[in-house]
Amino acid sequence: MGSYDPKNLWVIIPIGGLAKRLLPLTAEVSKACVRLANRPILEISLLCLARQGVKNFILGVKGYTNYKSLHDYFKEGIGFSARYGISPRIHIKYQPNITDLGSADSVRINLEYYEVSDPILIVQGDNIFDLNLRAFIDFHRRKGGLMTIGLKAIPDVSDYGIAQIDEDMRILRFVEKPRREEAPSNLANTGIYLLNPEIMEVLQGEGVQRLMERRGRLDFGLDLIPYLIETGRELYGYNLTEGWYDVGTPERYLKAMDDILKGRLGCLKDFGGRVSDDATVWVQGESPESIRRRERILEMMKRGSITLEGSVLIGRHCQIDEGAYIKDSCIDNFTKIGSKVRIEGSAIMDRVTLGEASEVRRSIVGRHVTLGSEASKPTILEDLCVIGDDAKIEPGCHLLATKVYPHLRIPSGRYVRQTIQRA
Repeated sequence: MGSYDPKNLWVIIPIGGLAKRLLPLTAEVSKACVRLANRPILEISLLCLARQGVKNFILGVKGYTNYKSLHDYFKEGIGFSARYGISPRIHIKYQPNITDLGSADSVRINLEYYEVSDPILIVQGDNIFDLNLRAFIDFHRRKGGLMTIGLKAIPDVSDYGIAQIDEDMRILRFVEKPRREEAPSNLANTGIYLLNPEIMEVLQGEGVQRLMERRGRLDFGLDLIPYLIETGRELYGYNLTEGWYDVGTPERYLKAMDDILKGRLGCLKDFGGRVSDDATVWVQGESPESIRRRERILEMMKRGSITLEGSVLIGRHCQIDEGAYIKDSCIDNFTKIGSKVRIEGSAIMDRVTLGEASEVRRSIVGRHVTLGSEASKPTILEDLCVIGDDAKIEPGCHLLATKVYPHLRIPSGRYVRQTIQRA
């Protein structure tokens, strides 16, 4: 059955598709590289596993954008390991230049190519989680099944695969994205799977090959999991009590951000640069210049010229002017916040400029965005606006629940529930 020591475990992360639900943030970047809490989403998952001893990762990338985004940032894992002090370092490999027919087919391709004979852990590129890996492994070994699926009780079943289990946690039935009245339970598939090495024999077997030929795909939730149940393989559900987030929509993105800031995700309890033991405010950076900026921000807080309320993460080399108010938000590196700016429950990515008196409420502002704003012509974003990278919003704009694609210039005006993109 191979070694279940975390250092021998192989983690495969299938990353394909266009991530339409996160557009326009994913118009030019992989969903796994969208920034959350001042780092790519995938980095949070890698960190959770690497800190528990996992060394071998395969990114099952499909398509130019996914490959370029991930390979350019993570490369072979040397920089990641140095950044977090992980030694011996992790090793990141990439799917060979073979187009897969779905998430399970991606796993098959990579198992064959890299000749993996140890147990396999599958996680998803746009999910973040607190997984007690040792407890997950112990459960899997105790049950002795071919596959263990992490399950999470949720209120809305319509967006997930839902499992029916017996008293021994064996999965009896699995339905992908059922209507509420047809759901066999409220236990959602988290996309976290632990597989015995014997799964390779199944993937290469005639039954799976015929299934793939007939359907033109091999996806875990739609195809492989139901097939394994129908053919009598033992699959078990593991009750994931720790935090788990599908960051696949703007609403879920902001929910995950808020929970991270409030310490509900264990792997990111401390971002570095916490201003005091009794405050959930972080100002990041350890260089002399970053430390000077942190001290300047702290001094402004003390004398009341800026207000940081609730849980706030401020990245490196940020500039915050007099009268700014920031509550329950993430401000990424190299961002400039003008005077009398208000930010509430929002994510401001790196190298953004927020003009004087602008307001951002419950919205996501992409990288290198400029919000033009003046005291006489303030710009306001609210009600879940999503602004793509490098967009320029002119002074006097009022956007509500509006999406703006990258590199666009938006003239003054009121925009309500619009999606603005090039013709």
